[in-house]
Amino acid sequence: MTELSYLAAVRESYDTVAADYAELVKDPGELDALSRAMLGAFAELVRDGGRGPVADVGCGPGKVTAYLAGLGVPVFGVDLSPRMVELAREAYPGVRFDVGSMTALEAEDGGLGGILAYYSTHHTPPEVLPVVFGEFSRALAPGGHLMTAGYVGAGERLRPERGYGGHPVSYESYLEPADRLAELLGQAGLVVTARLVQAPGDGAKRTVASFLARKPGGAG
Repeated sequence: MTELSYLAAVRESYDTVAADYAELVKDPGELDALSRAMLGAFAELVRDGGRGPVADVGCGPGKVTAYLAGLGVPVFGVDLSPRMVELAREAYPGVRFDVGSMTALEAEDGGLGGILAYYSTHHTPPEVLPVVFGEFSRALAPGGHLMTAGYVGAGERLRPERGYGGHPVSYESYLEPADRLAELLGQAGLVVTARLVQAPGDGAKRTVASFLARKPGGAG
């Protein structure tokens, strides 16, 4: 696949802000109770399912990846930014981290027991989301689980000039309605099993939507 043009902006921007991002982003244990509960439910589903490894796509500095590993999940991280992956490897040497894109995962068809996309799909243009969700569905084993979480909105397109630490960035963010994301997951062949929509609060300035979804098939 020819690299989609927006990916270069995302990679370069996160290479630039990586060190500040790693310092400023919360550890999962510091998240609000509902967010931690959703992560815990996902961890239990994929751990007990035993259908293969779990990919944390857009893992950044690896904090959530390591959190899942601590819960007994056979997880590895994937990020577009080589600098993010470098920092993750330094911080968590016992966990695997790879450079890669969620648009073309290096996984066999049905090779993953779970996929986590935690605040990592919002830089994907709306017209490319079906490609990403389709890739998630392809890589998941029958009966495998997906969790996505991130900010949602009414089709908003944000173009920040500065990112973490005040560094210049060139990526854009797209905040789609929660109902639209659920629709796209369904079109990709995934069944939404839980949805949590949280109004702004606890320092969050925007509405957050978290989804648990399952690929049909598989015993149990």
